Amino acid sequence: MKVVIAGGTGFLGQPLAASLANEGREVVVLTRDAGRFSSRGARPGIRYVSWNPGDERGGWVAELNGAAVVNLAGESIAARRWSAAQKQRILESRVQATRSLAHAIRGATRPAVAFVSGSAVGYYGPLHDEVVREDHAAGTDFLARVCERWESEAIQAVGGATRVVCIRTGLALEKDGGALPRMLTPFRLGLGGPLGSGRQYWPWIHRDDWVALVRWAIDTATASGAINATAPHPVTNAEFTRALGRALHRPAFLPAPAFALRILLGEMADALLLSGQNAVPAKAEQLGFTFQYGNLDAALSAIFPGHS
Repeated sequence: MKVVIAGGTGFLGQPLAASLANEGREVVVLTRDAGRFSSRGARPGIRYVSWNPGDERGGWVAELNGAAVVNLAGESIAARRWSAAQKQRILESRVQATRSLAHAIRGATRPAVAFVSGSAVGYYGPLHDEVVREDHAAGTDFLARVCERWESEAIQAVGGATRVVCIRTGLALEKDGGALPRMLTPFRLGLGGPLGSGRQYWPWIHRDDWVALVRWAIDTATASGAINATAPHPVTNAEFTRALGRALHRPAFLPAPAFALRILLGEMADALLLSGQNAVPAKAEQLGFTFQYGNLDAALSAIFPGHS
């Protein structure tokens, strides 16, 4: 089966493409900078194809015929402080890319097997300790509205033989990208600790499990709709920081006050650090997916083996 990955050059897309290629699948990565990635020497089984989400006449459209399509495209949520313009870029980049892919899938000569589109647990908005499954209502803050619009565009690809899955990703963990490397410096200086109250839940997932879950969603005919890409045992921020301290053999008792984070990061501090969701992968587990890393200590030990 051919798998086409839009936005497949980032922290999640690159290992997903490599994993699929290692299985012997034909992988096509849609990117605005195909020449740069191709010149690096693509690994066997991976091709880079230029795309512009606003241009549905490009050669990339034909690549979708009969393929499984994975959509990871969009402006980084944590790349910079949330000005009004940056919030608009975050929203529009996801809506435009997803709308373009869904439209191309509907017009394909052979329907896509599956459309696995990105989303996030931010869909649910800030919550307390309530257990959150996929049938929970959407929140009302900025990230929730982004995710709701993002998913509504993806659903437009439903039809015929095309199955749509919206992967609501939590905090994806690996040391070469994502949020985890940004947390390491304070811990290595002995200054690590909880953020704000520490009582907010941080639903997390090891990146290897995220890759496996997306591959499973591509291949599992009964997987459709929203699926939480989170480990079975979410933890509070305080529990997360203690586990990270154990993995690094560093103390984890100096809290970062909420007001200081708000001064530094603005609105983004509340959305990404000071609130969270006790989200669990109810649908994935019900349909038989097995996590390799269900326990945070085991996940962090695998990421930092030299410290264990």
